[in-house]
Amino acid sequence: MLAGVGVICFAASYGVALALEVTRLFFRSGVRGAVMVGFAGAGLLAHTIYLINRVAVAAGPPLSSQREWCFSAAWVVVVVYLFLLWFHPRTAFGLFLLPGALALIAVGVWFADPTPIAREPAGRVWAAVHGTALGGGAVAVVLGFITGLMYLTQVRRLKRKRIALERLRLPSLEWLQQANARTTVAATLLLALGVVSGWLLNVIRQGGPLPWTDPLVAATMAMLGWLIAALAMVGPWKRLTAGRRVAYATIVSFVFLVVVLAALVSGLSEHGVRREPAGNHPNETLDGPGGPTAGARR
Repeated sequence: MLAGVGVICFAASYGVALALEVTRLFFRSGVRGAVMVGFAGAGLLAHTIYLINRVAVAAGPPLSSQREWCFSAAWVVVVVYLFLLWFHPRTAFGLFLLPGALALIAVGVWFADPTPIAREPAGRVWAAVHGTALGGGAVAVVLGFITGLMYLTQVRRLKRKRIALERLRLPSLEWLQQANARTTVAATLLLALGVVSGWLLNVIRQGGPLPWTDPLVAATMAMLGWLIAALAMVGPWKRLTAGRRVAYATIVSFVFLVVVLAALVSGLSEHGVRREPAGNHPNETLDGPGGPTAGARR
């Protein structure tokens, strides 16, 4: 099934979504938004399957060629478009984002080099993406935690009507709610990018990803799952009641971040430990499964 998904599948879906975005200029429709989400979502699914297939069949470092980077960048643009379309359905973001995604796909098909680059340069690139994304995600979680505390403090002050008696001035509840929601979206996107790039980095350098039972992997995936669930609290249909829930959600996200950092510094995780790719150890054939080399690896 994976091999049957080609570029034309997701490019055509994005093209239809763009055509529907253009119709915003001419008439209104009550069902157009749902149809746009449907086509863009189907295209993103096909796009994701295509990239997974490229990783599975890669002869060299996965997603390291110029063509695959163009396709990966287009994938990120479409993810951003769907997020914006979901939260701001009346704004025509697609008129600007979808042409960019289609242009990246066109460059990847007709101009970019499909040859994977060497393993070490590819590893350095994905390591930079991994570190930057996770660092940015951690900062977003901390900022969300701070704005969440400020939101709850402001709510308490308003309920007790003590603002006139206190010299401390805080932003409005509306501003804090928006900042809280935006940091949640940013943290989710950055953490997801960090997880994907980390997986690719381990495939390139170690010959395979870290096991799901690794403490750092388990804590990070639990944090990402929580952030995705928290996004449901900032939807436009709950704008008037979501503020407090999102504030509490960002505080819980900060707790998850503390757990992730504890797993990182505990020494129990294999993260950052150099492992030999399977089948590539020079003495594996001579020593066998029970030889000294195998024992050292264990």
